[in-house]
Amino acid sequence: MTFIHSVRYFFERNGFYVSSRLADRLGIRAVNVRLFFIYISFVTIGLSFGLYLTMAFLLRLKDMVYTKRSSVFDL
Repeated sequence: MTFIHSVRYFFERNGFYVSSRLADRLGIRAVNVRLFFIYISFVTIGLSFGLYLTMAFLLRLKDMVYTKRSSVFDL
């Protein structure tokens, strides 16, 4: 059980915040978005996991490109 808890802790700590950001955008709770990804991964045999990782990658790129700069000299 300690291995399972350590894996769970790792993913909770190093998550990509895809579900929470998507939930904020849609105006629903993040738990519902996470459940959607879990249920759809059973139906599509893991394709939604690939979609989740793709969204995480694109959100990370968006954050790197659209960072808010405090002044012109931060370029």
